[in-house]
Amino acid sequence: MPALDPRLPLAQDLELNGKVVLVRVDHNVVEKGVIKDAFRIDSTYGLIHYIATKGGFPILMTHVGRTRDSKTGHIKTGTGTAVDSIVDYLNRKLSAGFVVPNFPIHPDFGVERLDPKVVEPYLARLKKREIGGVYLPNTRWFAGEESKDEKTKQLAEDLGQLADYYINDAFGSWQPHASTYDVAKTLPSAAGFLLQKELSHLDLVLSPERPFVAVVAGSKYDTKIGPLNKIYEKVDHLILGGVIYNAYLAAKYGIKVAGVDDADVELAKGLVEKDKTLGKIIEPEFVVESEILDKYDPAKVKTINIADFRPGQNYHYFLDIGPDSFNRPKILEILHGAKTIFVNAVLGLTPHFAAGSARIYKEIGANKNGRKLFGGGDTLTELKNLAPGVYLDALDDPSYYFFTGGGAVLTAIESGAYGLKPVAALLKA
Repeated sequence: MPALDPRLPLAQDLELNGKVVLVRVDHNVVEKGVIKDAFRIDSTYGLIHYIATKGGFPILMTHVGRTRDSKTGHIKTGTGTAVDSIVDYLNRKLSAGFVVPNFPIHPDFGVERLDPKVVEPYLARLKKREIGGVYLPNTRWFAGEESKDEKTKQLAEDLGQLADYYINDAFGSWQPHASTYDVAKTLPSAAGFLLQKELSHLDLVLSPERPFVAVVAGSKYDTKIGPLNKIYEKVDHLILGGVIYNAYLAAKYGIKVAGVDDADVELAKGLVEKDKTLGKIIEPEFVVESEILDKYDPAKVKTINIADFRPGQNYHYFLDIGPDSFNRPKILEILHGAKTIFVNAVLGLTPHFAAGSARIYKEIGANKNGRKLFGGGDTLTELKNLAPGVYLDALDDPSYYFFTGGGAVLTAIESGAYGLKPVAALLKA
Protein backbone atom coordinates (compact mmCIF):
# COMPACT_ATOMS: atom_id res chain seq x y z
CA MET A 1 0.00 0.00 0.00
CA PRO A 2 1.39 3.48 -0.86
CA ALA A 3 2.96 5.38 2.02
CA LEU A 4 1.20 8.32 3.62
CA ASP A 5 2.55 11.84 3.42
CA PRO A 6 5.19 11.99 6.19
CA ARG A 7 3.83 15.39 7.25
CA LEU A 8 0.49 13.84 8.26
CA PRO A 9 0.22 13.54 12.07
CA LEU A 10 -1.04 10.10 13.08
CA ALA A 11 -3.26 8.99 15.95
CA GLN A 12 -0.84 6.22 16.93
CA ASP A 13 1.87 8.79 17.63
CA LEU A 14 -0.18 10.56 20.33
CA GLU A 15 0.30 9.83 24.03
CA LEU A 16 -3.33 9.19 24.98
CA ASN A 17 -3.14 7.93 28.55
CA GLY A 18 -5.30 10.14 30.75
CA LYS A 19 -6.14 12.45 27.85
CA VAL A 20 -9.53 13.51 26.53
CA VAL A 21 -9.71 12.79 22.81
CA LEU A 22 -12.23 14.54 20.56
CA VAL A 23 -12.91 12.35 17.52
CA ARG A 24 -14.78 13.38 14.37
CA VAL A 25 -16.30 10.29 12.80
CA ASP A 26 -18.59 9.90 9.81
CA HIS A 27 -21.56 8.04 11.25
CA ASN A 28 -23.98 9.73 8.87
CA VAL A 29 -25.97 6.54 8.35
CA VAL A 30 -29.32 7.45 9.88
CA GLU A 31 -32.51 7.97 7.89
CA LYS A 32 -35.66 8.99 9.75
CA GLY A 33 -34.09 7.91 13.01
CA VAL A 34 -33.10 4.43 11.78
CA ILE A 35 -29.63 3.16 10.83
CA LYS A 36 -29.79 2.19 7.15
CA ASP A 37 -26.30 0.65 6.91
CA ALA A 38 -23.81 0.35 9.78
CA PHE A 39 -20.68 -0.03 7.62
CA ARG A 40 -19.36 3.44 8.44
CA ILE A 41 -19.90 2.90 12.16
CA ASP A 42 -18.23 -0.50 12.11
CA SER A 43 -15.25 0.99 10.26
CA THR A 44 -14.39 3.19 13.26
CA TYR A 45 -14.26 0.42 15.88
CA GLY A 46 -10.48 0.22 15.63
CA LEU A 47 -9.86 3.78 16.75
CA ILE A 48 -12.51 3.68 19.49
CA HIS A 49 -10.95 0.50 20.90
CA TYR A 50 -7.43 1.93 20.59
CA ILE A 51 -8.27 5.08 22.55
CA ALA A 52 -9.80 3.01 25.34
CA THR A 53 -6.90 0.55 25.56
CA LYS A 54 -4.39 3.41 25.67
CA GLY A 55 -6.19 4.96 28.62
CA GLY A 56 -7.81 7.83 26.74
CA PHE A 57 -11.27 9.31 27.20
CA PRO A 58 -13.21 9.51 23.92
CA ILE A 59 -15.68 12.18 22.83
CA LEU A 60 -17.25 11.31 19.47
CA MET A 61 -19.12 13.57 17.07
CA THR A 62 -20.73 13.22 13.65
CA HIS A 63 -23.22 14.98 11.43
CA VAL A 64 -26.49 13.29 10.49
CA GLY A 65 -28.46 14.36 7.44
CA ARG A 66 -29.26 17.89 6.30
CA THR A 67 -30.61 20.14 9.02
CA ARG A 68 -30.03 23.71 7.86
CA ASP A 69 -32.46 25.60 5.64
CA SER A 70 -30.28 27.36 3.06
CA LYS A 71 -32.74 30.24 2.67
CA THR A 72 -33.61 31.05 6.29
CA GLY A 73 -30.56 29.65 8.05
CA HIS A 74 -32.87 27.89 10.49
CA ILE A 75 -31.70 24.57 11.91
CA LYS A 76 -34.19 21.77 12.26
CA THR A 77 -33.58 19.26 15.03
CA GLY A 78 -35.53 16.16 16.07
CA THR A 79 -35.39 12.39 16.29
CA GLY A 80 -34.94 11.98 12.53
CA THR A 81 -31.43 13.47 12.65
CA ALA A 82 -30.49 12.58 16.22
CA VAL A 83 -27.47 10.43 17.10
CA ASP A 84 -29.45 8.27 19.57
CA SER A 85 -29.75 5.25 17.26
CA ILE A 86 -26.00 5.41 16.58
CA VAL A 87 -25.21 5.49 20.30
CA ASP A 88 -27.60 2.62 20.96
CA TYR A 89 -25.88 0.60 18.23
CA LEU A 90 -22.38 1.31 19.58
CA ASN A 91 -23.41 0.44 23.11
CA ARG A 92 -24.96 -2.83 21.96
CA LYS A 93 -22.04 -3.85 19.77
CA LEU A 94 -19.15 -2.69 21.95
CA SER A 95 -20.71 -2.40 25.43
CA ALA A 96 -19.18 1.04 25.14
CA GLY A 97 -21.29 3.07 27.57
CA PHE A 98 -21.52 6.22 25.43
CA VAL A 99 -23.82 8.98 26.71
CA VAL A 100 -25.26 12.00 24.83
CA PRO A 101 -25.19 15.36 26.69
CA ASN A 102 -28.49 17.23 26.82
CA PHE A 103 -28.11 20.74 25.34
CA PRO A 104 -30.90 23.35 25.29
CA ILE A 105 -32.41 23.55 21.81
CA HIS A 106 -33.90 26.65 20.18
CA PRO A 107 -36.88 25.84 17.89
CA ASP A 108 -35.30 27.70 14.92
CA PHE A 109 -31.59 27.84 15.59
CA GLY A 110 -30.78 24.46 17.11
CA VAL A 111 -28.08 24.48 19.75
CA GLU A 112 -27.02 28.12 19.75
CA ARG A 113 -23.82 27.49 21.71
CA LEU A 114 -21.83 24.41 22.57
CA ASP A 115 -21.29 25.43 26.15
CA PRO A 116 -18.42 23.34 27.56
CA LYS A 117 -20.06 23.64 30.97
CA VAL A 118 -22.90 21.41 29.74
CA VAL A 119 -20.37 18.69 28.94
CA GLU A 120 -18.28 19.06 32.13
CA PRO A 121 -20.45 16.76 34.31
CA TYR A 122 -20.21 14.07 31.64
CA LEU A 123 -16.43 14.50 31.41
CA ALA A 124 -16.16 14.13 35.16
CA ARG A 125 -18.06 10.84 34.97
CA LEU A 126 -15.95 9.77 32.00
CA LYS A 127 -12.69 10.37 33.85
CA LYS A 128 -13.99 8.32 36.77
CA ARG A 129 -14.80 5.51 34.27
CA GLU A 130 -18.47 5.70 35.22
CA ILE A 131 -19.30 5.99 31.51
CA GLY A 132 -17.37 4.77 28.50
CA GLY A 133 -17.54 7.86 26.36
CA VAL A 134 -19.38 11.04 25.40
CA TYR A 135 -21.18 11.30 22.07
CA LEU A 136 -22.11 14.88 21.17
CA PRO A 137 -25.44 15.64 19.48
CA ASN A 138 -25.52 15.94 15.68
CA THR A 139 -22.87 18.53 14.81
CA ARG A 140 -25.28 20.14 12.34
CA TRP A 141 -27.60 20.96 15.20
CA PHE A 142 -24.99 23.47 16.41
CA ALA A 143 -24.99 27.04 15.15
CA GLY A 144 -21.78 27.64 13.22
CA GLU A 145 -21.10 24.12 12.01
CA GLU A 146 -21.81 25.00 8.36
CA SER A 147 -22.17 28.77 8.36
CA LYS A 148 -18.58 30.07 8.00
CA ASP A 149 -18.95 33.09 10.28
CA GLU A 150 -18.19 34.13 13.86
CA LYS A 151 -20.40 31.33 15.11
CA THR A 152 -18.16 28.87 13.29
CA LYS A 153 -15.12 30.25 15.07
CA GLN A 154 -16.97 30.09 18.40
CA LEU A 155 -18.04 26.50 17.85
CA ALA A 156 -14.49 25.46 16.96
CA GLU A 157 -13.16 27.16 20.08
CA ASP A 158 -15.82 25.52 22.26
CA LEU A 159 -14.95 22.12 20.82
CA GLY A 160 -11.30 22.81 21.50
CA GLN A 161 -12.02 23.42 25.17
CA LEU A 162 -13.40 19.91 25.60
CA ALA A 163 -10.29 17.87 24.88
CA ASP A 164 -6.52 17.49 24.82
CA TYR A 165 -6.38 16.11 21.26
CA TYR A 166 -8.48 16.12 18.11
CA ILE A 167 -8.51 13.10 15.78
CA ASN A 168 -10.24 13.17 12.40
CA ASP A 169 -11.43 9.72 11.36
CA ALA A 170 -14.21 10.98 9.06
CA PHE A 171 -13.05 10.44 5.49
CA GLY A 172 -16.59 10.74 4.13
CA SER A 173 -17.10 14.15 5.78
CA TRP A 174 -14.88 16.01 3.35
CA GLN A 175 -16.52 19.42 3.57
CA PRO A 176 -14.62 22.02 5.63
CA HIS A 177 -17.00 22.54 8.54
CA ALA A 178 -16.30 23.57 12.12
CA SER A 179 -16.09 19.97 13.34
CA THR A 180 -13.91 18.72 10.45
CA TYR A 181 -11.71 21.72 9.67
CA ASP A 182 -11.77 24.69 12.02
CA VAL A 183 -11.40 22.62 15.19
CA ALA A 184 -8.03 21.33 13.94
CA LYS A 185 -6.70 24.85 14.48
CA THR A 186 -7.56 24.73 18.19
CA LEU A 187 -6.00 21.42 19.32
CA PRO A 188 -3.05 19.13 18.57
CA SER A 189 -4.60 17.06 15.78
CA ALA A 190 -4.03 13.80 13.96
CA ALA A 191 -5.50 11.39 11.40
CA GLY A 192 -7.39 8.36 12.69
CA PHE A 193 -6.87 4.79 11.51
CA LEU A 194 -9.76 4.78 9.04
CA LEU A 195 -8.73 8.10 7.51
CA GLN A 196 -5.20 6.78 7.10
CA LYS A 197 -6.45 3.64 5.36
CA GLU A 198 -8.72 5.60 3.04
CA LEU A 199 -5.93 7.99 2.05
CA SER A 200 -3.64 5.06 1.28
CA HIS A 201 -6.25 3.38 -0.93
CA LEU A 202 -6.99 6.65 -2.71
CA ASP A 203 -3.64 6.33 -4.41
CA LEU A 204 -4.96 3.24 -6.20
CA VAL A 205 -7.52 5.52 -7.88
CA LEU A 206 -5.26 8.55 -8.35
CA SER A 207 -2.36 6.46 -9.74
CA PRO A 208 -4.14 3.34 -11.02
CA GLU A 209 -2.78 0.23 -12.62
CA ARG A 210 -4.07 0.11 -16.19
CA PRO A 211 -6.38 -0.50 -17.92
CA PHE A 212 -8.40 1.74 -15.58
CA VAL A 213 -12.20 1.73 -15.83
CA ALA A 214 -14.51 4.03 -13.87
CA VAL A 215 -18.26 3.67 -13.45
CA VAL A 216 -19.80 6.98 -12.40
CA ALA A 217 -23.43 8.00 -11.95
CA GLY A 218 -25.33 10.77 -10.25
CA SER A 219 -28.60 12.63 -10.03
CA LYS A 220 -27.21 16.03 -11.07
CA TYR A 221 -24.62 16.68 -13.76
CA ASP A 222 -23.56 20.11 -12.48
CA THR A 223 -22.46 18.75 -9.08
CA LYS A 224 -20.20 16.16 -10.75
CA ILE A 225 -18.74 18.22 -13.60
CA GLY A 226 -15.39 18.98 -11.92
CA PRO A 227 -14.62 15.44 -10.70
CA LEU A 228 -16.05 13.94 -13.90
CA ASN A 229 -13.68 15.94 -16.09
CA LYS A 230 -10.75 14.96 -13.89
CA ILE A 231 -11.62 11.28 -13.84
CA TYR A 232 -12.10 11.38 -17.61
CA GLU A 233 -8.47 12.47 -17.91
CA LYS A 234 -7.31 9.51 -15.80
CA VAL A 235 -9.36 6.62 -17.16
CA ASP A 236 -8.93 4.36 -20.12
CA HIS A 237 -12.69 3.74 -20.22
CA LEU A 238 -15.66 5.46 -18.57
CA ILE A 239 -19.18 4.09 -18.09
CA LEU A 240 -21.87 6.57 -17.06
CA GLY A 241 -25.24 6.08 -15.39
CA GLY A 242 -28.11 7.99 -13.84
CA VAL A 243 -28.93 11.55 -14.83
CA ILE A 244 -25.28 12.06 -15.80
CA TYR A 245 -25.68 9.49 -18.58
CA ASN A 246 -29.06 10.90 -19.56
CA ALA A 247 -27.57 14.39 -19.92
CA TYR A 248 -24.71 12.99 -21.98
CA LEU A 249 -27.12 11.14 -24.29
CA ALA A 250 -29.28 14.24 -24.69
CA ALA A 251 -26.23 16.34 -25.54
CA LYS A 252 -24.77 13.83 -27.98
CA TYR A 253 -27.91 12.75 -29.82
CA GLY A 254 -29.98 15.95 -29.64
CA ILE A 255 -32.89 14.34 -27.79
CA LYS A 256 -34.98 15.56 -24.85
CA VAL A 257 -35.21 13.38 -21.74
CA ALA A 258 -37.63 14.07 -18.89
CA GLY A 259 -35.93 15.08 -15.66
CA VAL A 260 -32.77 16.39 -17.37
CA ASP A 261 -32.21 20.14 -17.08
CA ASP A 262 -31.19 22.10 -20.16
CA ALA A 263 -28.27 23.47 -18.15
CA ASP A 264 -26.99 19.93 -17.53
CA VAL A 265 -27.25 19.16 -21.24
CA GLU A 266 -25.17 22.25 -22.06
CA LEU A 267 -22.52 21.18 -19.55
CA ALA A 268 -22.47 17.67 -20.99
CA LYS A 269 -21.71 18.98 -24.46
CA GLY A 270 -18.13 19.65 -23.38
CA LEU A 271 -17.66 15.98 -22.50
CA VAL A 272 -19.28 14.92 -25.77
CA GLU A 273 -16.84 17.06 -27.76
CA LYS A 274 -13.86 15.78 -25.81
CA ASP A 275 -14.89 12.18 -26.34
CA LYS A 276 -15.19 12.60 -30.09
CA THR A 277 -11.40 12.66 -30.13
CA LEU A 278 -10.46 10.38 -27.24
CA GLY A 279 -13.31 7.85 -27.35
CA LYS A 280 -13.11 6.80 -23.71
CA ILE A 281 -16.83 6.66 -22.95
CA ILE A 282 -18.43 3.25 -23.33
CA GLU A 283 -22.14 3.71 -23.97
CA PRO A 284 -24.44 0.99 -22.60
CA GLU A 285 -26.70 0.59 -25.61
CA PHE A 286 -30.04 0.03 -23.86
CA VAL A 287 -31.87 2.42 -21.54
CA VAL A 288 -35.07 1.74 -19.63
CA GLU A 289 -37.72 4.42 -20.20
CA SER A 290 -40.60 4.92 -17.76
CA GLU A 291 -43.51 7.32 -17.85
CA ILE A 292 -43.53 7.53 -14.03
CA LEU A 293 -40.86 7.79 -11.33
CA ASP A 294 -42.28 6.31 -8.16
CA LYS A 295 -43.02 2.71 -9.15
CA TYR A 296 -42.46 0.07 -11.80
CA ASP A 297 -45.53 -0.29 -14.01
CA PRO A 298 -44.84 -2.69 -16.90
CA ALA A 299 -47.46 -0.92 -19.00
CA LYS A 300 -45.50 2.33 -18.71
CA VAL A 301 -41.97 0.95 -19.12
CA LYS A 302 -40.02 -0.01 -22.23
CA THR A 303 -36.43 -0.63 -23.22
CA ILE A 304 -34.92 1.56 -25.91
CA ASN A 305 -31.81 1.04 -28.02
CA ILE A 306 -29.79 4.26 -28.23
CA ALA A 307 -29.10 3.41 -31.89
CA ASP A 308 -32.73 4.40 -32.52
CA PHE A 309 -32.29 7.95 -31.21
CA ARG A 310 -33.03 10.75 -33.67
CA PRO A 311 -32.48 14.49 -33.07
CA GLY A 312 -35.55 16.25 -31.72
CA GLN A 313 -37.15 13.16 -30.20
CA ASN A 314 -38.73 13.47 -26.75
CA TYR A 315 -38.56 10.72 -24.13
CA HIS A 316 -39.96 10.04 -20.71
CA TYR A 317 -37.61 9.31 -17.79
CA PHE A 318 -34.60 7.07 -18.41
CA LEU A 319 -34.44 5.27 -15.05
CA ASP A 320 -32.03 2.42 -15.64
CA ILE A 321 -29.46 0.89 -17.95
CA GLY A 322 -30.89 -2.14 -19.72
CA PRO A 323 -29.02 -5.22 -18.41
CA ASP A 324 -28.70 -6.59 -21.94
CA SER A 325 -26.20 -3.77 -22.55
CA PHE A 326 -23.70 -5.97 -20.74
CA ASN A 327 -24.07 -8.86 -23.18
CA ARG A 328 -21.99 -6.99 -25.72
CA PRO A 329 -18.50 -8.53 -26.08
CA LYS A 330 -16.71 -5.18 -26.09
CA ILE A 331 -18.09 -3.97 -22.75
CA LEU A 332 -17.52 -7.39 -21.16
CA GLU A 333 -13.94 -7.44 -22.40
CA ILE A 334 -13.35 -4.01 -20.85
CA LEU A 335 -14.88 -4.91 -17.47
CA HIS A 336 -13.28 -8.35 -17.22
CA GLY A 337 -9.86 -7.19 -18.40
CA ALA A 338 -9.45 -4.03 -16.31
CA LYS A 339 -6.62 -3.90 -13.77
CA THR A 340 -8.39 -1.16 -11.78
CA ILE A 341 -12.14 -0.54 -11.57
CA PHE A 342 -13.56 2.35 -9.57
CA VAL A 343 -17.31 2.21 -9.00
CA ASN A 344 -19.16 5.26 -7.75
CA ALA A 345 -22.50 4.45 -9.22
CA VAL A 346 -25.99 3.16 -8.84
CA LEU A 347 -26.98 3.05 -12.50
CA GLY A 348 -30.76 3.10 -11.96
CA LEU A 349 -33.35 4.69 -9.72
CA THR A 350 -33.60 2.02 -7.04
CA PRO A 351 -35.46 0.14 -5.66
CA HIS A 352 -37.75 -0.15 -8.69
CA PHE A 353 -35.12 0.17 -11.43
CA ALA A 354 -32.12 -1.87 -10.37
CA ALA A 355 -31.45 -4.49 -13.05
CA GLY A 356 -28.66 -2.48 -14.69
CA SER A 357 -26.74 -2.05 -11.44
CA ALA A 358 -27.21 -5.70 -10.51
CA ARG A 359 -25.80 -6.81 -13.86
CA ILE A 360 -22.75 -4.55 -13.86
CA TYR A 361 -21.90 -5.56 -10.27
CA LYS A 362 -22.03 -9.21 -11.39
CA GLU A 363 -19.69 -8.54 -14.32
CA ILE A 364 -17.28 -6.58 -12.11
CA GLY A 365 -17.29 -9.58 -9.76
CA ALA A 366 -16.26 -11.77 -12.69
CA ASN A 367 -13.01 -9.79 -12.95
CA LYS A 368 -10.58 -11.92 -10.93
CA ASN A 369 -7.33 -10.10 -11.64
CA GLY A 370 -8.04 -6.41 -11.11
CA ARG A 371 -8.52 -4.07 -8.18
CA LYS A 372 -12.19 -3.30 -7.52
CA LEU A 373 -12.69 -0.08 -5.56
CA PHE A 374 -16.21 0.92 -4.52
CA GLY A 375 -17.32 4.34 -3.33
CA GLY A 376 -19.39 4.47 -0.16
CA GLY A 377 -22.99 5.37 0.57
CA ASP A 378 -25.63 4.17 -1.87
CA THR A 379 -23.11 2.30 -4.03
CA LEU A 380 -22.13 -0.05 -1.23
CA THR A 381 -25.69 -0.44 0.06
CA GLU A 382 -26.96 -1.39 -3.38
CA LEU A 383 -24.06 -3.78 -3.97
CA LYS A 384 -25.14 -5.63 -0.81
CA ASN A 385 -28.78 -5.62 -1.87
CA LEU A 386 -28.43 -6.36 -5.58
CA ALA A 387 -25.36 -8.59 -5.72
CA PRO A 388 -25.03 -10.20 -2.28
CA GLY A 389 -22.86 -12.98 -3.67
CA VAL A 390 -20.34 -10.49 -5.04
CA TYR A 391 -20.40 -8.57 -1.75
CA LEU A 392 -19.83 -11.67 0.39
CA ASP A 393 -16.97 -12.80 -1.85
CA ALA A 394 -15.47 -9.33 -1.62
CA LEU A 395 -15.31 -9.41 2.19
CA ASP A 396 -12.56 -12.06 1.99
CA ASP A 397 -10.91 -10.84 -1.20
CA PRO A 398 -8.10 -8.25 -0.86
CA SER A 399 -8.62 -7.15 -4.47
CA TYR A 400 -11.74 -5.30 -3.28
CA TYR A 401 -11.87 -2.13 -1.22
CA PHE A 402 -14.92 -0.25 0.02
CA PHE A 403 -14.46 3.47 0.67
CA THR A 404 -16.72 4.98 3.32
CA GLY A 405 -17.36 8.10 1.24
CA GLY A 406 -17.91 8.12 -2.52
CA GLY A 407 -18.23 11.90 -2.63
CA ALA A 408 -14.90 12.24 -0.84
CA VAL A 409 -13.23 10.04 -3.46
CA LEU A 410 -14.63 12.16 -6.30
CA THR A 411 -13.49 15.34 -4.55
CA ALA A 412 -10.03 13.86 -4.04
CA ILE A 413 -9.86 12.96 -7.73
CA GLU A 414 -10.41 16.64 -8.47
CA SER A 415 -8.20 18.14 -5.73
CA GLY A 416 -5.76 15.38 -4.75
CA ALA A 417 -5.93 13.31 -1.56
CA TYR A 418 -4.19 15.97 0.50
CA GLY A 419 -6.22 18.69 -1.16
CA LEU A 420 -9.27 17.56 0.84
CA LYS A 421 -9.59 20.51 3.19
CA PRO A 422 -10.01 18.57 6.45
CA VAL A 423 -6.89 16.58 5.57
CA ALA A 424 -5.01 19.75 4.64
CA ALA A 425 -5.97 21.15 8.05
CA LEU A 426 -4.24 18.20 9.72
CA LEU A 427 -1.07 18.86 7.72
CA LYS A 428 -1.10 22.47 8.89
CA ALA A 429 -1.78 21.36 12.46
